[in-house]
Amino acid sequence: VQLVESGGGLVQPGGSLRLSCTASLRTFSTRPMGWFRQAPGKEREFVSAISASGGGTLNGDSVRGRFTISRDNGKKTVYLQMNALKPEDTAVYYCAAALVGIISRSSAQYEFWGQGTQVTVSS
Repeated sequence: VQLVESGGGLVQPGGSLRLSCTASLRTFSTRPMGWFRQAPGKEREFVSAISASGGGTLNGDSVRGRFTISRDNGKKTVYLQMNALKPEDTAVYYCAAALVGIISRSSAQYEFWGQGTQVTVSS
């Protein structure tokens, strides 16, 4: 199983980025997906999650109203649209595939993880 993130990079405060995560996972369409992030010296933090159908989402408090998660089951891809970026959003962003049927903020509920993509917000 592979989850491959892309779309990270350097952006100025107030800017936008769109992350993508494509999974080689046969059961992709039955699994909730999530995004987490980890900044240097900090614990991994929940960012956003989406149900298997895409009809339900959860967002972390620090990104609510700025980040939007979506998915395309036909392409086995989950997206994270990040707007109004702040320097404190700087981190490595990871996508993860949850245990079947569970949408959760807890990293313990996620079975497969990508390698991460760096997002740096700086002027």
